[in-house]
Amino acid sequence: MTTLQPRPPYSEAELAALYPPHLRLQLVQILLRHGERTPVSPRFTNAGLAPFWPYCSAVRRLRSAVLDPGAGSGSADKSFSTLEWKRRLETFGPNDAPVLAAGPGRELDGVCEMGMLTDLGRETTLQLGRRLRRLYVDRLGFLPAAIADTDFMYLRATPVPRALESMQQTLHGLYPAHTRATDLPPPTILSRSPADETLFPNDVNCRRFAALARAFAQRAADRWNGSDDMAFLTKQLGRWMPDDSPKVAVDSHPRLSGIMDTVSATSAHGPQTRLPSEFYDPRVKQVLEKIAVEEWFQGYKESQEYRTLGIGALLGDVVSRMAVSAEQSTADAEYGAMPKSSAAGATPVRFALSGCHDTTLAAIIASLGAFGKDEWPPFTSHVAIELFSRADKPAPSPAAAPLTTSWWPVFLGGSRAGLPPASIGRKPTADLTDLEKQRLQGHYVRIRYNDRPITVPGCKAPGKHLDGDESFCTLVCPPPRRSPVTEEFLNDEMVQEAFKAIVDKFTPRDWKQQCRVNVRALAFPTKPEPAGY
Repeated sequence: MTTLQPRPPYSEAELAALYPPHLRLQLVQILLRHGERTPVSPRFTNAGLAPFWPYCSAVRRLRSAVLDPGAGSGSADKSFSTLEWKRRLETFGPNDAPVLAAGPGRELDGVCEMGMLTDLGRETTLQLGRRLRRLYVDRLGFLPAAIADTDFMYLRATPVPRALESMQQTLHGLYPAHTRATDLPPPTILSRSPADETLFPNDVNCRRFAALARAFAQRAADRWNGSDDMAFLTKQLGRWMPDDSPKVAVDSHPRLSGIMDTVSATSAHGPQTRLPSEFYDPRVKQVLEKIAVEEWFQGYKESQEYRTLGIGALLGDVVSRMAVSAEQSTADAEYGAMPKSSAAGATPVRFALSGCHDTTLAAIIASLGAFGKDEWPPFTSHVAIELFSRADKPAPSPAAAPLTTSWWPVFLGGSRAGLPPASIGRKPTADLTDLEKQRLQGHYVRIRYNDRPITVPGCKAPGKHLDGDESFCTLVCPPPRRSPVTEEFLNDEMVQEAFKAIVDKFTPRDWKQQCRVNVRALAFPTKPEPAGY
């Protein structure tokens, strides 16, 4: 869970293998964990760790929109100006008197809030954007070198400020100021209310998922609290635990995952905010992560319901965007591709960038059956989900036929009048017609986690991946063929379950309703439901 050490840039040989000439890169969707941050709550002050850290220079130069009727006339946009300000934190002092929060060196400015993106976190996410530029702009030529608009992008972040700020830093690294036109319209960044958020596992607003998460966490506690590994952690760290919870445990106070959070945040930053040396024993890190990974992510590996409620809605959106891109449709506003209506037509989305969290990335990888290690996703980790088409297929047109009405009423659930026919989107593979399957054939999905390809186990069978490379999963498989003599199927019906069908199995049909039902039902599946198939 500490700072990511990026692998070296791909060699020419690696690049040729990763992006073979007989495939055309068509859509890239990046989901990134925020950069380095402070702990989400103050812990181990008894070990000399300052509760407030002086690593957040951004709060010295904040800017807010303020209503200013004198700034212009006519358009409402011109009646706003900006107020520049800096922020200081206030906290409790002796006898509950308010005092200014100070860093370990009595710093008053640049002091971070709990869980705030630090200067280092801004730097690492900026560097991520630069690495994405080197790959997708400089080496592959997939994205333009300079931009006059961002209509080809889908930008989104969770309501947590560090996720939004990390996404913005990454976007700035991808397209620094000198690559943006002087009249570039402000990019549109999407967000959702907490009740609708699916860009992380939303246990706060999904009661059934919260019940599942508690059950798997309790199982981890029952399994590990009396183990030799936990005894080792208590021996190493117990002297710093509070008197009312002297032993380290999955459900101690602080919880084992909270201890890991503070260890990771401190190990990423400077000497002013370090814990005693025993916290950084390599075995301590290994045991903390092994147990925390089981507590938080084992449910995705074992339970289809856990996958459905925890991350299925997000992956359903990701696959819907692929289907829309594959069929070259502009009727996908319901699925987040958001075509921009203009005189020239609708711009298809080619690049998506979403600011999210460690729990998002691990949930994605685990739900696809590819989370094989016990390592927690480091700060500034990312998952790249890439859609390819065969190079001999016609290239997607840069602009589809003009829309006769805006996509906005559809996005709100209104009529489709004036729009092209509905796209495949979230339609389950089992319900697709042969014609619809043909529109999606010849496309492949490849996932890279921190620049390393991963393989979905359900894509390893013949017919479910690109010949010679199991990491390229077919989006859909061709319909089964019948023998002209025996009328029997020549290829197994199971071949139909390529990438889209795998995700379809845990894509919710009504996430909010499914979150409300069966809250007290058994948490663990009665039969194996392995991920990635």
